[in-house]
Amino acid sequence: MAINWQAFGLTVELALVVSAILLTIGLPLAYWIAFSRWRWKFLVEAVVALPIVLPPTVLGFYVLLALGPHSPLGRWWIAWTGHTLAFTFWGLVIGSILYSLPFAVQPFAAAFSAVDRKLMAASATLGVSPLRTFFHIVLPLSIPGVITGAALSFAHTLGEFGVVLMVGGNIPGVTRTLSIDIFDRVEISDYAAANQTALVLLFFCFAALAIVYGFNRRNWNWTLPRASR
Repeated sequence: MAINWQAFGLTVELALVVSAILLTIGLPLAYWIAFSRWRWKFLVEAVVALPIVLPPTVLGFYVLLALGPHSPLGRWWIAWTGHTLAFTFWGLVIGSILYSLPFAVQPFAAAFSAVDRKLMAASATLGVSPLRTFFHIVLPLSIPGVITGAALSFAHTLGEFGVVLMVGGNIPGVTRTLSIDIFDRVEISDYAAANQTALVLLFFCFAALAIVYGFNRRNWNWTLPRASR
Protein backbone atom coordinates (compact mmCIF):
# COMPACT_ATOMS: atom_id res chain seq x y z
CA MET A 1 0.00 0.00 0.00
CA ALA A 2 1.22 3.49 -0.86
CA ILE A 3 0.51 4.87 2.60
CA ASN A 4 2.58 7.77 3.86
CA TRP A 5 3.37 6.30 7.26
CA GLN A 6 5.29 9.39 8.28
CA ALA A 7 2.12 11.45 7.81
CA PHE A 8 0.13 8.74 9.57
CA GLY A 9 2.39 8.82 12.62
CA LEU A 10 2.32 12.61 12.72
CA THR A 11 -1.47 12.63 12.49
CA VAL A 12 -1.89 10.14 15.33
CA GLU A 13 0.64 12.02 17.47
CA LEU A 14 -1.21 15.28 16.85
CA ALA A 15 -4.56 13.71 17.74
CA LEU A 16 -3.19 12.18 20.96
CA VAL A 17 -1.55 15.42 22.10
CA VAL A 18 -4.64 17.50 21.31
CA SER A 19 -6.96 15.03 23.04
CA ALA A 20 -4.80 14.98 26.17
CA ILE A 21 -4.68 18.78 26.35
CA LEU A 22 -8.41 19.10 25.71
CA LEU A 23 -9.07 16.61 28.49
CA THR A 24 -6.98 18.75 30.83
CA ILE A 25 -8.49 22.12 29.98
CA GLY A 26 -11.90 20.90 28.84
CA LEU A 27 -12.99 19.25 32.09
CA PRO A 28 -12.78 22.38 34.28
CA LEU A 29 -14.29 24.52 31.51
CA ALA A 30 -17.15 22.06 31.04
CA TYR A 31 -17.70 21.90 34.81
CA TRP A 32 -17.98 25.67 34.95
CA ILE A 33 -20.41 25.70 32.01
CA ALA A 34 -22.54 22.99 33.61
CA PHE A 35 -22.81 24.49 37.08
CA SER A 36 -22.11 28.22 36.79
CA ARG A 37 -25.02 30.57 37.40
CA TRP A 38 -23.36 33.55 35.79
CA ARG A 39 -25.88 35.59 33.84
CA TRP A 40 -23.70 35.90 30.73
CA LYS A 41 -22.57 32.29 30.63
CA PHE A 42 -24.22 31.82 27.25
CA LEU A 43 -21.53 34.03 25.71
CA VAL A 44 -18.83 31.59 26.80
CA GLU A 45 -20.90 28.70 25.48
CA ALA A 46 -21.21 30.51 22.14
CA VAL A 47 -17.45 31.05 21.94
CA VAL A 48 -16.80 27.38 22.72
CA ALA A 49 -19.28 26.25 20.04
CA LEU A 50 -18.08 28.76 17.42
CA PRO A 51 -15.62 26.38 15.67
CA ILE A 52 -18.56 24.11 14.78
CA VAL A 53 -20.07 26.72 12.45
CA LEU A 54 -17.00 28.80 11.61
CA PRO A 55 -15.28 27.89 8.30
CA PRO A 56 -11.95 26.18 9.06
CA THR A 57 -10.10 28.60 6.79
CA VAL A 58 -11.43 31.57 8.78
CA LEU A 59 -10.38 30.05 12.09
CA GLY A 60 -7.05 28.98 10.60
CA PHE A 61 -6.41 32.46 9.22
CA TYR A 62 -6.88 34.15 12.58
CA VAL A 63 -4.87 31.49 14.39
CA LEU A 64 -2.10 32.05 11.84
CA LEU A 65 -2.15 35.77 12.58
CA ALA A 66 -2.10 35.08 16.32
CA LEU A 67 0.93 32.82 15.95
CA GLY A 68 2.77 35.07 13.49
CA PRO A 69 5.95 37.03 14.24
CA HIS A 70 4.03 40.29 14.68
CA SER A 71 1.74 39.04 17.45
CA PRO A 72 2.68 39.08 21.17
CA LEU A 73 2.59 35.28 21.32
CA GLY A 74 4.60 34.97 18.13
CA ARG A 75 7.25 37.43 19.32
CA TRP A 76 7.53 35.67 22.67
CA TRP A 77 7.92 32.29 20.96
CA ILE A 78 10.64 33.62 18.65
CA ALA A 79 12.51 35.13 21.58
CA TRP A 80 12.30 31.83 23.44
CA THR A 81 12.99 29.33 20.64
CA GLY A 82 14.49 31.37 17.81
CA HIS A 83 11.84 30.41 15.25
CA THR A 84 8.21 31.18 14.54
CA LEU A 85 5.36 29.19 16.04
CA ALA A 86 3.43 29.08 12.78
CA PHE A 87 4.23 26.19 10.43
CA THR A 88 5.43 24.00 13.30
CA PHE A 89 3.96 20.96 15.03
CA TRP A 90 3.05 22.99 18.11
CA GLY A 91 1.38 25.55 15.92
CA LEU A 92 -0.77 22.70 14.63
CA VAL A 93 -1.52 21.68 18.21
CA ILE A 94 -2.79 25.16 19.10
CA GLY A 95 -4.96 25.39 15.99
CA SER A 96 -6.32 21.89 16.51
CA ILE A 97 -7.15 22.56 20.16
CA LEU A 98 -9.26 25.56 19.18
CA TYR A 99 -10.93 23.70 16.31
CA SER A 100 -11.75 20.57 18.35
CA LEU A 101 -12.65 22.37 21.59
CA PRO A 102 -16.46 22.05 21.28
CA PHE A 103 -16.22 18.35 20.42
CA ALA A 104 -14.68 17.77 23.85
CA VAL A 105 -16.31 20.41 26.04
CA GLN A 106 -19.92 19.92 24.96
CA PRO A 107 -20.08 16.16 25.76
CA PHE A 108 -18.26 16.83 29.04
CA ALA A 109 -20.70 19.57 30.02
CA ALA A 110 -23.73 17.48 29.02
CA ALA A 111 -22.51 14.60 31.18
CA PHE A 112 -21.85 16.89 34.16
CA SER A 113 -25.27 18.49 33.83
CA ALA A 114 -26.91 15.05 34.02
CA VAL A 115 -25.43 14.34 37.46
CA ASP A 116 -28.06 14.45 40.23
CA ARG A 117 -27.59 17.73 42.12
CA LYS A 118 -28.88 16.05 45.30
CA LEU A 119 -25.75 13.93 45.43
CA MET A 120 -23.57 17.01 45.20
CA ALA A 121 -25.66 18.79 47.85
CA ALA A 122 -25.35 15.79 50.17
CA SER A 123 -21.59 15.77 49.65
CA ALA A 124 -21.38 19.47 50.50
CA THR A 125 -23.54 18.91 53.60
CA LEU A 126 -21.06 16.28 54.80
CA GLY A 127 -18.26 18.81 54.50
CA VAL A 128 -16.62 17.36 51.41
CA SER A 129 -14.68 19.90 49.35
CA PRO A 130 -15.87 20.72 45.80
CA LEU A 131 -12.68 19.20 44.39
CA ARG A 132 -13.20 15.89 46.17
CA THR A 133 -16.87 15.93 45.20
CA PHE A 134 -15.86 16.34 41.58
CA PHE A 135 -13.40 13.44 41.60
CA HIS A 136 -15.51 11.08 43.73
CA ILE A 137 -19.04 11.85 42.50
CA VAL A 138 -19.29 14.05 39.41
CA LEU A 139 -16.46 12.56 37.36
CA PRO A 140 -17.27 8.85 37.99
CA LEU A 141 -20.90 9.45 37.07
CA SER A 142 -19.82 11.29 33.91
CA ILE A 143 -17.32 8.75 32.58
CA PRO A 144 -19.33 7.84 29.43
CA GLY A 145 -19.59 11.51 28.44
CA VAL A 146 -15.94 12.15 29.21
CA ILE A 147 -14.83 9.19 27.12
CA THR A 148 -17.13 10.28 24.29
CA GLY A 149 -15.73 13.81 24.32
CA ALA A 150 -12.15 12.56 24.31
CA ALA A 151 -12.90 10.18 21.44
CA LEU A 152 -14.70 12.82 19.38
CA SER A 153 -11.85 15.30 19.79
CA PHE A 154 -9.35 12.58 18.84
CA ALA A 155 -11.27 11.51 15.74
CA HIS A 156 -12.01 15.10 14.75
CA THR A 157 -8.32 16.01 14.93
CA LEU A 158 -7.43 13.02 12.76
CA GLY A 159 -9.46 14.39 9.88
CA GLU A 160 -8.67 18.11 10.11
CA PHE A 161 -7.66 19.81 6.89
CA GLY A 162 -8.45 23.52 6.63
CA VAL A 163 -7.02 24.65 9.96
CA VAL A 164 -4.01 22.36 9.61
CA LEU A 165 -3.21 23.64 6.13
CA MET A 166 -3.59 27.31 7.12
CA VAL A 167 -1.56 27.08 10.32
CA GLY A 168 0.99 24.42 9.42
CA GLY A 169 1.29 24.42 5.67
CA ASN A 170 2.55 21.23 4.06
CA ILE A 171 5.98 20.41 5.47
CA PRO A 172 6.89 16.68 5.28
CA GLY A 173 7.59 15.20 8.68
CA VAL A 174 6.58 18.42 10.45
CA THR A 175 3.05 19.46 9.47
CA ARG A 176 1.96 17.14 6.65
CA THR A 177 -0.93 15.13 8.07
CA LEU A 178 -2.91 12.38 6.36
CA SER A 179 -5.66 14.74 5.21
CA ILE A 180 -3.09 16.97 3.50
CA ASP A 181 -1.37 13.92 2.03
CA ILE A 182 -4.68 12.84 0.50
CA PHE A 183 -5.16 16.31 -0.97
CA ASP A 184 -1.64 16.23 -2.47
CA ARG A 185 -2.28 12.86 -4.11
CA VAL A 186 -5.58 14.03 -5.58
CA GLU A 187 -3.86 17.11 -7.01
CA ILE A 188 -1.48 14.90 -8.99
CA SER A 189 -4.35 12.57 -9.96
CA ASP A 190 -2.97 9.66 -7.94
CA TYR A 191 -6.45 8.53 -6.99
CA ALA A 192 -5.46 4.96 -6.14
CA ALA A 193 -3.01 6.09 -3.46
CA ALA A 194 -5.44 8.75 -2.24
CA ASN A 195 -8.14 6.10 -1.92
CA GLN A 196 -5.86 3.79 0.05
CA THR A 197 -4.92 6.55 2.47
CA ALA A 198 -8.53 7.70 2.79
CA LEU A 199 -9.65 4.15 3.58
CA VAL A 200 -7.03 3.84 6.30
CA LEU A 201 -8.16 7.13 7.84
CA LEU A 202 -11.81 6.14 7.51
CA PHE A 203 -11.24 2.77 9.16
CA PHE A 204 -9.12 4.26 11.93
CA CYS A 205 -11.72 6.93 12.82
CA PHE A 206 -14.60 4.46 12.64
CA ALA A 207 -12.80 1.90 14.78
CA ALA A 208 -11.96 4.48 17.45
CA LEU A 209 -15.55 5.71 17.67
CA ALA A 210 -17.06 2.22 17.53
CA ILE A 211 -14.87 1.01 20.39
CA VAL A 212 -15.74 4.01 22.55
CA TYR A 213 -19.49 3.91 21.91
CA GLY A 214 -19.51 0.15 22.38
CA PHE A 215 -17.64 0.52 25.66
CA ASN A 216 -20.05 3.18 26.89
CA ARG A 217 -23.11 1.14 25.98
CA ARG A 218 -21.78 -2.00 27.62
CA ASN A 219 -20.63 -0.31 30.81
CA TRP A 220 -23.39 2.26 31.34
CA ASN A 221 -25.37 -0.10 33.57
CA TRP A 222 -22.54 -0.74 36.02
CA THR A 223 -20.89 2.68 35.96
CA LEU A 224 -23.73 4.41 37.83
CA PRO A 225 -24.14 1.94 40.75
CA ARG A 226 -20.41 1.55 41.19
CA ALA A 227 -19.75 5.30 41.25
CA SER A 228 -22.63 5.91 43.65
CA ARG A 229 -21.26 3.71 46.43
